Amino acid sequence: MLKHAVVAVLSLGLVACANLSTQSLFSHYSAANSKTHQAMQQGLYQQALDVLPDAPAGEILDGMEKGRVGFVAGQYPQSFGALQSADSAVKEQQRQASIQISEGFNQAGALLTNDNMITYRPADYELGFLHLYLALNYLQQSNLEGALVEVRRANQVQEAAKRQREAELNKAAKEARRKGMDQNLGAVLARYPDVGSELGNIQNGYLFFLSGVLYEADGDLNSAYIDYKRALAVAPNNPFVAETVLRLATRMRMDNDLPTLEARYGKYRAPSANTGRVIVFDEQGVVSARDGWRLPIWLMDSRGDGVIYNLALPYYPNPPNKMYSPLQLNGKPMVDSQVANVNGMARYSLQEDLPVIVLRQALRVVAKNEVRKTAASKGDDIGNVLTNIFNTLTEQPDTRSWQSLPASVAIAQQDVAAGQYDLAWNGHQIDVDVKAGRTTMVWVSRQGNQLTGWSVLLGNN
Repeated sequence: MLKHAVVAVLSLGLVACANLSTQSLFSHYSAANSKTHQAMQQGLYQQALDVLPDAPAGEILDGMEKGRVGFVAGQYPQSFGALQSADSAVKEQQRQASIQISEGFNQAGALLTNDNMITYRPADYELGFLHLYLALNYLQQSNLEGALVEVRRANQVQEAAKRQREAELNKAAKEARRKGMDQNLGAVLARYPDVGSELGNIQNGYLFFLSGVLYEADGDLNSAYIDYKRALAVAPNNPFVAETVLRLATRMRMDNDLPTLEARYGKYRAPSANTGRVIVFDEQGVVSARDGWRLPIWLMDSRGDGVIYNLALPYYPNPPNKMYSPLQLNGKPMVDSQVANVNGMARYSLQEDLPVIVLRQALRVVAKNEVRKTAASKGDDIGNVLTNIFNTLTEQPDTRSWQSLPASVAIAQQDVAAGQYDLAWNGHQIDVDVKAGRTTMVWVSRQGNQLTGWSVLLGNN
C-alpha cells in the first residue's frame, strides 16, 4: 500500500546521504548559518568563527566563509588555508569532466527535493572576492608578488563564470519556451523588485582599485591605469578614485584622456614634497543573507488541468542602512567614499540567476505533485499523505551565498608628512608608518562597534 511513497522517500534519502547533509534536504543555508551571520554583524569575530556550521554547503562555500571570518578574526594562517582550499575546489569544479557525472546525480536528487541538493557554484562576484581575499592575505604577509597573481586571476575566473552563467540562462529560456512556461515564469519574476543594471551592481570597484594600487606599487603603471579607470567607471563620483586617475593620466601624459577628466574633475594638484600617501580600504557592515518566501505559479498538470503551485524561492530582504562615523588619522577625521556596494552585487547576481531557479522549481513542484497523485489514484491514502508531507518539508529555498562579506567598501586617501601615525575608531587603533614618496595601504573592517585591520608599506608613488 505504501509502495509509491516508500520508493520515493528511500530514493531521495539515499541521494541526500550520498551527497549533502540532512540540513540541505529539510532546511536551508541561511538558517544553518544564522549564528555566524549575527555574530559578524555585532563584530564578534572569534565567536563567528567558532560557531561556523560544519560543512553545510560543500568545500567551496565553506572555505570562503572560513577564510573571510578567519581573516577579520586575525587568524591569518587559518584564513589563508581555507581560501586556498576553496580555490582548489573551484579549479577542480571548472576543469574536471567528472563533476558533470556527479552533478547529474545531484540534479536528479534536486528534481524531487530542492535546489540545495545541487553542487554549489559561486557567483561571479564571489569568485572575485575569493581572489581579493587571497591577495589581502599575501599583502598581510608583505608578499606583493603573490597578491598580484591573485588580482590577475580574479579577472580571469570572473569572466569564465560569466560565460557559463550566460549559457545556462540561454538554455533555461529555451526550455521554458519549449514547455510553454515562459509567461508563467515571467509572472513570478515580476514579483521581484528590479535591482537595476548600474555598473556598481555588476563589477567590483574594490577589486579594480586594489589591483591598481598593487600594479602601481610594482611599477606597472599601464596596468594600474587600466584598473584605476575601471574603478572610476564603477564609482564615477568617488573623489579619491578620480584623483588617482587624474594623477596617473597627468604623470603618463595621457593626452587623449586628460581633457575629459579635467573637464569633470579639475586639474590634478601634486602634493607637497616629503609626503607619503595613505590609502585606506574600509570594509563596512555585513552583506545581507538570503531569506526564503513562497510565491504562487499557475501551471498545467499532466492531465491538462490548471493547478496553482507554491514555489519556495530565495530573496534578499531590505538591508539595514547603517552609517559609520569617520576614521581618525592622528585625531583628524578621514573622509571616505564608497567604491563597492556588495549588497547590490549580491542582489544583481540573484536577479540574473532567477530565471534558471524558477524554471527548476516549477519543474520540481509539478514532478512532486505527479508522484502524489499517482499514490492517490492507486487508493494509497497513507502514501498520498506521506508524500504530501515529504514534498512540503523538502521544498526549501536555496539561500546559499557568501554571507560573511562586507555590505559595502569605502576608500579614503591622504598625502601626509612622513612619520608615525595611528588610525583610530571607537577605541580601536592601527599603527601606520608613512615614508616620503611611498604608499602605505591600510585595510580595516568595521562591524558593529568593532574594528580590525593592519597596514603595509608599499612601493614608490
